[in-house]
This record gives sequence, C-alpha cells and structure tokens, in this order.
Amino acid sequence: MDPLAPTLDLVLERVIDVPPEAVWKAWTDPATLMTWFTPAPWKTIDCEIDLRPGGIFRTVMQSPDGTTFPNVGCYLEVVPNERLVWTGALLPGYRPAVLTGVPFSFTGIISLAPEGHGTRYTARVMHADEAGAKAHAAMGFHAGWGAALDQLVAGARR
Repeated sequence: MDPLAPTLDLVLERVIDVPPEAVWKAWTDPATLMTWFTPAPWKTIDCEIDLRPGGIFRTVMQSPDGTTFPNVGCYLEVVPNERLVWTGALLPGYRPAVLTGVPFSFTGIISLAPEGHGTRYTARVMHADEAGAKAHAAMGFHAGWGAALDQLVAGARR
C-alpha cells in the first residue's frame, strides 16, 4: 500500500471489541450495512454489493429531510476478513466515472486485523487533492465515520 499522504488521506483507527468476521459481515452484507453505515439521524435506504474486484458498491443515503444521496463505486480489492478497497472514481467493471457536482471522490480502504478478542479497525480515505481531503474533513469525516463505526459495533454486539 502507498505510504500515508498526510495532506491527502484521512484515517480513523480504533481497536473495537468485535471480531474481524463480524466487522467484515457488517461491511459486505447489504442488509447489515444498511443498519449502521450512515450516522443517525441519516439513514442508508438502499445498498447493492457485488463483492469482487470490479463489482459494484452502491449505497443510497437519506438525510433527515428526506433528500437522497446515491453513491456508486467499484471494488478494487477484496480480501475476506482483512481488507476491502473501493473507489467512487470508477464505476462497476472499472469504467471511469464522470464526476459532476461531486465535491470530491475518494478511494476507501478498510483494514481489519485481529487484536486480542477484537479487531484493529483502520479506515483510510485517499483523496486526489488537498482541497478534496480538506472538504471531506470539514464535512465531518472523523465524527461521521466514528459515529458509523460506533453503530457497527453496537449492531454486531446484538
């Protein structure tokens, strides 16, 4: 993996008391992902996953006022229970996306490693430019992704 680029990459890392297999399921089972993926009071109202390199990763988020935000991307790497990489810069089948009206695109990397009875969870989001990274940070990357992770953990414990 490329070294961390502090002006381009945002990182959330935690040790959580959920095994890697449960975290993997939360990221790869559409019904499970919809329960935690968007920080409340937002919702994820639809999800499509074709879990293979080149496969689709599509979500539809809904704001509290009912506005929907569709997101579609492409998986780049799938290593069960260890690593999941996707990007919104490509559509399924690695077709380049036309990004109009999008403030930034990114490549997301979720890394899972067993630690004690839980998981070292690392979410790294790589941006094309510093403006995109700053915009994502300003819209609440750490708080939002952290709240979503808290929801994932709570759901996995049930």
